[in-house]
Parts: sequence; C-alpha cells; structure tokens
Amino acid sequence: METILEINQLHKKYGSLTAVDHISFKIKKGHVYGILGPNGSGKSTTLGMVLNVVNPTSGDYRWFEGSTSNHDALKRIGAIIERPNFYPSMSAIQNLELVCKIKNIAPYKIEEKLALVDLLSRKHSAFKTYSLGMKQRLAIASALLNDPEILILDEPTNGLDPQGIRQIRDIIQKIAANGTTILLASHLLDEVEKVCTDVVVLRLGKMLYSGPVNEMNRNHGSIVIDAVDREALHHFLKTKAYAGSITVHDDGLEVTLYEDVDLTQINKEAFENGIILSKLFHKKQSLEDQFIELTNQN
Repeated sequence: METILEINQLHKKYGSLTAVDHISFKIKKGHVYGILGPNGSGKSTTLGMVLNVVNPTSGDYRWFEGSTSNHDALKRIGAIIERPNFYPSMSAIQNLELVCKIKNIAPYKIEEKLALVDLLSRKHSAFKTYSLGMKQRLAIASALLNDPEILILDEPTNGLDPQGIRQIRDIIQKIAANGTTILLASHLLDEVEKVCTDVVVLRLGKMLYSGPVNEMNRNHGSIVIDAVDREALHHFLKTKAYAGSITVHDDGLEVTLYEDVDLTQINKEAFENGIILSKLFHKKQSLEDQFIELTNQN
C-alpha cells in the first residue's frame, strides 16, 4: 500500500521546551488517521512541520514516498490548520471562487464540494451569516477544491455543539469513503474512535502509541468475580498465572488479566476447589480507560 507520509524522528524544540520529541510513524493511502492527545501534546506542531510552516529542529519527513518535492507535494494536500478565514460579506461561492483564483484551480467543482459539506442551499449567503459549524464546513469544502490525495484537519470540531460535531464527523466519513486519506488532530477520544482507522497518541511531545484504533485497546481486560467465601477465592486467584492485580469492590473482586481466559474453565476449577462462584463476567478495558492510562504516564 502506498505511503502518503513518512515521519522519521521528527523533533521540535522552542528554547528549553520540547514540543515534539523524536516521533516516527507512517500514513498509508486510504486510511483515516488521528493524532490524539491532550492540549499541549504536540499535535499542531507536528502538523505544522509536515505542512512546511514550522521548521523541525531535527528529523525529517517524506511525502508520497519521496517522489516529489515538499513544495510540489503541498499541491496534492488539502489542509485546515487554523480558524476558517473568509471575507465576511462575500457569499460561499464568491469566497471559493477567490480561493480557486489564488490556487489556480478551475472553479467548476465549487458546487460539488458545497454539496458534499451540505452547504449548497446556502451558497449565496454571506459568510458572516454562517454558524461556526457552517464556517468549518465551508473551510473543508475549500480544502477539497483541488481534490487532494490527503486532507489534514487540526481539531475540526473544536467549539462545535453536538449537532455540529456530528455533521463534521459525517462529512469526514463521506470524504474517506471516496478514497481520500485523512489526517486529523484531536484531543477528543470519541471523535477519533468514531472516524479513524488508525491513531497516534501523543503526550508532552512523546509518542505513546501508533497503530490501529481497535488494537489500541488490545489488552486482556479484567474479570469481576465473587463468592460467599471471598478469602478462599482470593487465595485461589493468587495461584493463577492469568491473574494480575486483584481489587476488592463492594460487588466483587476485579482481577486484571495477563492473558485471555475461559470463564467456564475458571468456574469449573473454582468448584473443584470448593468455591461456589456467585458472580463471574469479563470486563474489557474501554478505549477511554486505555487512553487515560496512556496519557497519564509519567
């Protein structure tokens, strides 16, 4: 699969502050990537470096497998890394026509892109009459005018209400379904989980995880187990290789798992040891728990 972007040991310092700390990852064609992390984790700085608006301290990156210069690569990229900035009194069509002139793009796709972001019915409305969500959608339409191979979005739902967030999410999914690779930065786990196939997790400039979203949560989770004789159950569990930490709750013991387990086998072995279980179920660690665990690391 074609590599759209390869980042190798990218590093950025501002004086004594390390904003991005030697991160490396690849973006493959046709995927939706999220750069996920709390505010101040280095997401925007990373995007700024690969878009040639921030100079790296060290490390490098290659667009399109090094087949083109960074300058020419930017012509194949659509990006929104700042607040939408259009002329307030001009309509959507007028603003996009101006973008086409500046970027030397034929204007015939303006209405197609407005339809994609659900703004065609407001194409003649002045930009100043748009809601924040509509302004963001117009910015996405603008970034799509050159039919980019990759669309880069920095916090695309920032400040939006739930309806606006849902609209942006739906648009991202439609764009991805058309084959465009997407890279978005967000501090919202829910946003990344719902639209991204792959994720890079950053904290204080360091990369904590890179890979598929569904594998970020690939752990064995825990079981919740209980019996009338909790003391015997506790001793029984401490002899098992699959059992990690054991936490006592009002409704039972929660056991962190070192490996996958068969609940039927656990019940059978407990019974053979004279322990009658009153509760036993598997509790998978949520992606939110995993994200918090990652980003709380020292």
